[in-house]
Amino acid sequence: MPTAIVTDSTACLSRDAADVADIDVIALHVMVGSEEFAEGVDVSAAQIAQALRTSLPVTTSRPAPAAFLEAYERAAAAGATEIVSTHLSGALSSTFSGAQLAARSASVPVTVVDSRALGMAMGYAVLAGARCAAEGASGPEVAEFIERMALDSSTVFYVDTLEFLRRGGRIGRANALLGSALAIKPILALDEGQIVPLEKVRTASKAIARLEEIAVDAALKAGAGVEIAVQHLDSEERARLLAERLTARVATRTGRVDIVELGAVVGAHVGPGTLAVAVVPSRESRP
Repeated sequence: MPTAIVTDSTACLSRDAADVADIDVIALHVMVGSEEFAEGVDVSAAQIAQALRTSLPVTTSRPAPAAFLEAYERAAAAGATEIVSTHLSGALSSTFSGAQLAARSASVPVTVVDSRALGMAMGYAVLAGARCAAEGASGPEVAEFIERMALDSSTVFYVDTLEFLRRGGRIGRANALLGSALAIKPILALDEGQIVPLEKVRTASKAIARLEEIAVDAALKAGAGVEIAVQHLDSEERARLLAERLTARVATRTGRVDIVELGAVVGAHVGPGTLAVAVVPSRESRP
């Protein structure tokens, strides 16, 4: 394609989905103890969940700018005349700024997009952008489309504890909840790329019920069609049950609700037991 698509591993795209859409995915890195791993390559989210449960130190880092530049030059060598590189929220990671640095040295024009999102909210937007590119849209057109789609998305999530967000320094305005009673279960959201508190409830079951209601409201407000993903870290059964309930309630708005495991990097910051719902207006529902 004249316009090539690059993203990072926090988009939670499967290898098959990325290959079919011709998307180059750059891996972020996870340190477990003294060992370094590449997300989606040689470490799984389940391994990260186990490390967190056993109190092993887990940290994350962005790819080196050279990794982005290599991806850009691969695309150029394959015939791309422009590139759109979309990454997780710049308010949560320096990945976006690393891509910007690399773009300055690329041999073809690169538009770097701060999705202000992560997970499937970004993944769905990137996949739709790749379809636009395949249909002949220019780099700036694809970048604008991805940015608008991600911006119109809704991501809400429940964490068993705020401790992992606090440790990683990604807690944002949810810091205000740290003084709450231990029994409080927080519902959080992404707003302009930052983690913000939505509600406090008393039990995990009530928190998940609220996730369902919030996701249904978002789907009904989104227009003719939406794409929905239930994401989790080491909580597959709860994710499956929530996906089934959402499918039953918004069947007229979406063909299916995807169940996607959170990646190792996001998982390292939110911790085991996390459950999230991404609601993204589908490409077909847009004017």
